[in-house]
Amino acid sequence: MTNPLLADWTGPFALPPFAQIEDDHFAEAIDAALDEARAAVDTIATQDDPPTFANTIEALEAADATLSKVAGVFFNLAGADANDARQALQRDLSPKLAAYSSDILLNEALFARIETLWQARDDLELSPEQARVLMLTRRGFVRAGALLDGADRARFRDIMARLAVLGTRFSQNLLADERGWFLELGQKDLAGLPDYLVEAARAAGEEAGVDGPVITLSRSLITPFLAASPRRDLRKRAYEAYVSRGANGGETDNRAIAAEILSLRQERAGLLGYDSFADFKLETEMAGTPDKVRALLTDVWAPARAAALSDVDVLEAMLHADGNEGPLEPWDWHYYSEKRRQAEHDLDDATVKPYLQLDRMIEAAFDTANRLFGLEFTALDTPAYHPDVKVFEVTRDGAHMAIFMGDYFARGSKRSGAWCSAMRSQKKLGGDTRPIVVNVCNFAKPEAGKPALLSYDDARTLFHEFGHALHQMLSDVTYESVSGTSVARDFVELPSQLFEHWLEVPEVLSRYATHAETGEAMPDDLRDRLIGAATYDMGFATVEYIASAMVDLEFHAGPAPADPMQKQAEVLETLGMPRAIRMRHATPHFAHIFSGDGYSSGYYSYMWSEVMDADAFAAFEETGSAFDETLARSLEDNILSRGGSVEAEALYMAFRGKMPEVEALLKGRGLVTAA
Repeated sequence: MTNPLLADWTGPFALPPFAQIEDDHFAEAIDAALDEARAAVDTIATQDDPPTFANTIEALEAADATLSKVAGVFFNLAGADANDARQALQRDLSPKLAAYSSDILLNEALFARIETLWQARDDLELSPEQARVLMLTRRGFVRAGALLDGADRARFRDIMARLAVLGTRFSQNLLADERGWFLELGQKDLAGLPDYLVEAARAAGEEAGVDGPVITLSRSLITPFLAASPRRDLRKRAYEAYVSRGANGGETDNRAIAAEILSLRQERAGLLGYDSFADFKLETEMAGTPDKVRALLTDVWAPARAAALSDVDVLEAMLHADGNEGPLEPWDWHYYSEKRRQAEHDLDDATVKPYLQLDRMIEAAFDTANRLFGLEFTALDTPAYHPDVKVFEVTRDGAHMAIFMGDYFARGSKRSGAWCSAMRSQKKLGGDTRPIVVNVCNFAKPEAGKPALLSYDDARTLFHEFGHALHQMLSDVTYESVSGTSVARDFVELPSQLFEHWLEVPEVLSRYATHAETGEAMPDDLRDRLIGAATYDMGFATVEYIASAMVDLEFHAGPAPADPMQKQAEVLETLGMPRAIRMRHATPHFAHIFSGDGYSSGYYSYMWSEVMDADAFAAFEETGSAFDETLARSLEDNILSRGGSVEAEALYMAFRGKMPEVEALLKGRGLVTAA
């Protein structure tokens, strides 16, 4: 029988035939796709015709079309719906794909053709996008070792293969720890927990095969539990389980893996002539150098730490008033901070969550995209890769723009966190290809027949990931290599973090924040209190984030530490980390930087982008309308549609006319007065 992954996808919108795909199909399909891609590259590299942009660069863009198609499906499933077969295949595929990448990037004949084009670039009459693609292609080859030879070239290939294996092991160990732990709650343990949390815990227990409610390590369960449970002993058990992921000893312990990854990255950078991996990695980002990243983080750290320490005094007094001795502990913070928020802002999740229904927040994101960019979303009755996944066609003025999939609920087969991926990216080379975009979240799944309710942070996450999706949907470039989110890492978070701001627009909440039982709109005073508390506890949030970003930077900005945990402790001590706050992602579960190279030396990028997103939304505020048509068109034309076809700073300058200062971020986080 024909492997459905290798056949033409002739169904609606050329969607993957999920109903026909079985796990056994993937190995065969990827092997066949690798053979096809290698043959195509060999043809490009060995042809007799002199190199042209079309027969070399464009041909290279198209060489791995089948591989991209198959891998786009597989890796989405590996992250969002893993099973033993898929994890075993992922372990097998990682070194295969790394070897394929090395075969291409270290192909001397192929690089010689690219180098010939690069040297003659001024005479090629290329479009600006083509010139950019040529530069990025050559740069990618050079940074992947194309100028190395002999033993250095062989060693570089071995390093990349080993890093691929280690990144996969790190991710799978983390998923195993997350999937393998839950806290069973007896009737007496439910005291103080709001109804929505009890219902979500019962649903989690049902999925775990337990007769009763459980708290898992999903953020959408454990965070509200830490904020609501008066049982300090249970909060401690849950918190310590959460922060010890990847550091429990045995086969799933990630500490030695992290050390080896850091060592290999340092060796990789050295082979390429860089002093450190951070120097290598940041060369192509907006920040450019470790010193510029360190300066940004340091500028924000001082006011954030001051705000956090001030909050410690208040929360510790509340702890003592409850009859507890000793200092405020990390498992106390959410509980007493939530009590304080209720007292100061008259807010609590039990009151807010019924107004933040998942389906209504999805509608809010869609409507915002419609008002800004004219996009329309129509639900499709078509099978996806999991029954929970919602599928929508995206159109504008009747024209097909994209397929959007929303995979919102936590489950044991899904890795933690939230992300956006493209099963298929937009491009025009070889025909107008429209994207298939996926948003994956980990919201608590409700009991059957009941609406899913979100915290305000959950709703922000939904808007954040949808901002990434818009970057993919509105992409309008010729070449896939610069499509959508294929931009500098410290620029990629701009569209996502900018879109979060529309959740705080009063008219959006007034229309879509409706009560799950009564259908009534969120009262104006509750809405205003919710928006007014947007910067509440920002000292805590900023400190835990910067601590992680600084540890990431210092891991990579000098010699690789033999003991990453000791280096982590040293960095935190130097910062003066408040004892009641832990870094957001401790080393053994810091998937952003150890599951792959994506955010390595780059976790700071959320904050770098935030400087821009605060300034960019201020542009809308200056017009007097969050939905100003002219500015929305400029945002699409100058940023969202351009992908990586232009340098990031030039894109932002075209939109705003100037680069922002860090004060925009401090103001947005409410930290100006704490400075």
